[in-house]
This record gives sequence, C-alpha cells and structure tokens, in this order.
Amino acid sequence: MNKKMLLDRLIEENNGYLLASMVTEQDISRTYLSQYVKEKELEKVARGIYIADDVWPDELYIMQVRNSAVIFSGETALYLHGLIDREYSDICITVPTGYNATHLKSENVQVQYAPKETYEMGVCDVASSSGNMVRVYDKERCICDLIIDRGKVEVQQFQTAMKDYMSGKDKKLSRLIEYAERLGIRDEVMKYVEVLV
Repeated sequence: MNKKMLLDRLIEENNGYLLASMVTEQDISRTYLSQYVKEKELEKVARGIYIADDVWPDELYIMQVRNSAVIFSGETALYLHGLIDREYSDICITVPTGYNATHLKSENVQVQYAPKETYEMGVCDVASSSGNMVRVYDKERCICDLIIDRGKVEVQQFQTAMKDYMSGKDKKLSRLIEYAERLGIRDEVMKYVEVLV
C-alpha cells in the first residue's frame, strides 16, 4: 500500500479526520502530509488536525485531541449519556489538579479540577454527536458530581438527570455507592437512591 492509499484509509477509519500524529506513526514525513493536505483540500481545524471537506468539525473531539488530559464532565457528560434532553450551553471538562487550563478557560470552557486519586475514576469512552469517541465520566460519576454541585445546577436539569438515571435499566448502583464513598458523599447519594429507586 502506498502512502496516499494509507492516508486515505486513515481518514476513512477516523470519520474524516487526519491527525499529524497518526501520519508520523506511519513513518510518513510532514512534507508529504502537507502535499497530501493540499491535494485533498483538507481543512486544518487545529494544529496537526485536518478534516475532509464533507465533515463537520466536532468541537469535543478536536478539544480532546489537542488536550489529552481533558475528560468531559458536568452538563456535557450528562448530555452525551442522554441524561438531559437539552444540549449543553458550555463545554464542561475536568482536568487533574495542577493542570494549566488557562488556554481552555479563554475558550469559554468550564474547567473543574480533580485530585489525582479521583481524576480518572469512572472514565469511559462515549460517541460524540458526530460519532467520534471521546473520554467522558460514566453515568455514576456524573450523578455523584451532580449531587456535589447541586447548588450550581438548574433544578429542572438536576431532577431530569436524577430521574432518568434512577429509572434506567443500565444503572449500576453498587458502582454509584462505591464512587460516593470515595468522594465522601455516601449519605447524600443514599437519600436519592432510597427515594428514587
């Protein structure tokens, strides 16, 4: 397979995206990549990230490729899991404590910090609206975070997410309680479990 065919396949396998890092892994030079991008009229959406002309830019996927520490959380994660029906107004992310997120805050991204012990607790992969896989907290971690932040969340949104989760067939209550214990909110979580389940 020649270089052009290899890059064509990479774009096809990645929903119309071509990342410079993927090309480098295939031992293809940046010079060849530049020629290929011009020839195929790919759009550069961020440094080292190109998309085919028939692809709509996926802001979540692009953000995560540019910032590997990002885990989608809060309203964004609730939406991706289908626990709220209204699309998120701002992108919500969590990064490890100490991560310099100044560049993200300037893009109107809501940034939460988590200590190393709980930062990766409950991470899973979920398809974005465009079908690209992104790292996001699982439903149980989202519910714990929702209870922790309930004073900052709209009542309607809080109730919808809680009811949808508690009535869902795929809920994992033992995992929810395990997370709640690690986050120090077991009693609060148990109140909702006892009322809603």
